[in-house]
Amino acid sequence: MSSATHTSLAGQPATLTIDSDVVGGRAVLVPRGDLVHGCADTLAGTLALLPDGIDRVDLHMSDVAFMDTTGLRFLEVLDTYARRCRIQVSATGWNGQPRRVLETAGLDPDDPLHGPGTRREAVPSTLVLERAQELDRLRTEVEQLRQAIRTRPVIDQARGVLMATHACSSDQAWDVLREASQLSNTKLRKVAAAVAAGAGGDGPTPSPELRRALRTAIDRCLN
Repeated sequence: MSSATHTSLAGQPATLTIDSDVVGGRAVLVPRGDLVHGCADTLAGTLALLPDGIDRVDLHMSDVAFMDTTGLRFLEVLDTYARRCRIQVSATGWNGQPRRVLETAGLDPDDPLHGPGTRREAVPSTLVLERAQELDRLRTEVEQLRQAIRTRPVIDQARGVLMATHACSSDQAWDVLREASQLSNTKLRKVAAAVAAGAGGDGPTPSPELRRALRTAIDRCLN
């Protein structure tokens, strides 16, 4: 078992590592971390180190926690490698947010390289427009998720408050925060800060608009 880690041009380690194991003619790769800028280079470097005689490469993606639109380039690298070397490849086991990104991009999250949505066919202009709108919404969600990662402590506090107050799951609490952010046109971290501060009883009172958005989000996501 070996591991590859990409280092950015700034000299900082990337947030993705790839463990590899080769048995016979099959290579099993296990990426861990985030599919963000530099992830395609990490995969290309790992594939380049595989020994000759490989006839199949399987990626287990269950340990990938986050993916932005550059993660689609990660799949392109794998597909190009398969075509060039004339071998079988797969990338399965997608969970959570990365799975939703693939669904929004029109790919089959169970088999994004071979499932429905991967064929390059002519599509009606109305479908093209719908896909462009979906991608716009995806970019907005990705930016919100990036903000959430940078402010994870306050996000986690807010999710904990909602989970304790409403007996909901962590995913449901996240949906409430995101919905309230969109309804009130308020940055996600500010919504989370208001929820976390309000639990202590001595924090600033949220604006009437944000209070209404939170009530609506709770009704939509938890009822």
